[in-house]
Amino acid sequence: MVREDGKRNFALRDSNGEEDSVFSGNTPRQAALKAARRLDPGPSEDAADRIELRLREKGTDKVHIYDGWAWEETAPDDKPDWMPDQITEANVSKKGIEHLDE
Repeated sequence: MVREDGKRNFALRDSNGEEDSVFSGNTPRQAALKAARRLDPGPSEDAADRIELRLREKGTDKVHIYDGWAWEETAPDDKPDWMPDQITEANVSKKGIEHLDE
């Protein structure tokens, strides 16, 4: 379901099929990146744990499946005053799409 502003809502599903959080974005990847930023960050991108993220697009039976990981990084030199010295970066890799039978 597309909102008036063009964004779509994606519910994060756990292994039991429960949907606790909702992330919005123009694309499923944008929502997956937002979800990945909430993961426990590793010390570096290579050392970060890859976690499977399953995002169901609201209003459809599509479940977008990603591997997501997050890591700590030093903030850039030209950062705004409110930004902390250490920030969390994230990345995702799409694995595929499933359709629910429910």
